[in-house]
Amino acid sequence: MTYREKLFDFVNTNWGILPERLWVRFPGYAVLRNRENRKWFALVMDLPREKLGLEGGGITDVVNVKLDDPLLADLLTRQPGFYPGYHIRRGNWITILLDGTVPFGEVCRWVEESRRVTRGQPERRRSGRGARERGE
Repeated sequence: MTYREKLFDFVNTNWGILPERLWVRFPGYAVLRNRENRKWFALVMDLPREKLGLEGGGITDVVNVKLDDPLLADLLTRQPGFYPGYHIRRGNWITILLDGTVPFGEVCRWVEESRRVTRGQPERRRSGRGARERGE
């Protein structure tokens, strides 16, 4: 199972949210939205590696997430696997590689944070399985 598939499974298991594919031209792009306000909390994309300045050809999966702290976003983008938000540069969006560079549990942590930030409400999960599924 790819990180992309694992991420979709994690989001569906914890919050009952399925990916939405909005663009015919970009079938590898999927949006994850909050049910309450329909705001995006994650954008999963398949991008040419060179778009992120990575060596080697081919396509890589990434996820864009929103953070509420610009300092945290800046610090994260200095670590391997984290980049300034691709395509969404306003606000505090960052891009995370879904190729194993960033451990899956950490990817889930930032997706959870993005959901919290974009919901504007305290976090409530469908089940308590999140931390266990992240491997914590």
